[in-house]
Amino acid sequence: MTETNLSSHQLARDLAALIGSRICHDLISPVGAIANGVELLAMAGTSVGPEISLISESVDNANARVKFFRVAFGAASPGQTTGRSEMVAILKALDGGRMSYAWEVEGDHLRAEVKLATLLILCAETALPRGGHIRVTHSASQWHIVATADKMNVDAALFDRLAAVSLPDGLRANDIQFLLAPLQAEVLSRHIRVSASATELSLSF
Repeated sequence: MTETNLSSHQLARDLAALIGSRICHDLISPVGAIANGVELLAMAGTSVGPEISLISESVDNANARVKFFRVAFGAASPGQTTGRSEMVAILKALDGGRMSYAWEVEGDHLRAEVKLATLLILCAETALPRGGHIRVTHSASQWHIVATADKMNVDAALFDRLAAVSLPDGLRANDIQFLLAPLQAEVLSRHIRVSASATELSLSF
């Protein structure tokens, strides 16, 4: 890779992260305001009926999703860390319906590593069209993201992209994590490994 190409990669990666941070930062305030409004209605005793419950659940999920996206797509400063409690709270709020998550990682870790783990969670979600369970563990400096379901749908062309940095040719907007994950792995000097069976998908770095 030439110095020019490397600089272009770094610029594209950093710009994407800064844009992600800006969007999430601007969204978290209005979503939080809606949540506060629903809470005030409940305290005033005026929030009755399934409509308010639906709004409250949707706002909670949106709030958690924005926080998750901020980790996955936002900027990670050198030396910045992310704690277990933050990730457990975010994923717990995303639990429900057809998807469930478990963050079985002890202690604080570099946000740059957590960023890659969350990008791989997004990759794993694409293999679970009918829902399933995603478990994240960390041991001996290795991260493991394991998705399980009764039936998997692993798009080989997408997951092959995780092996190395590639161009966005043919990539859909909702699959951008397959482009960003290898870029983040490159930052960490890591290699993403993929293995899959009929009921389990394993991603590690």
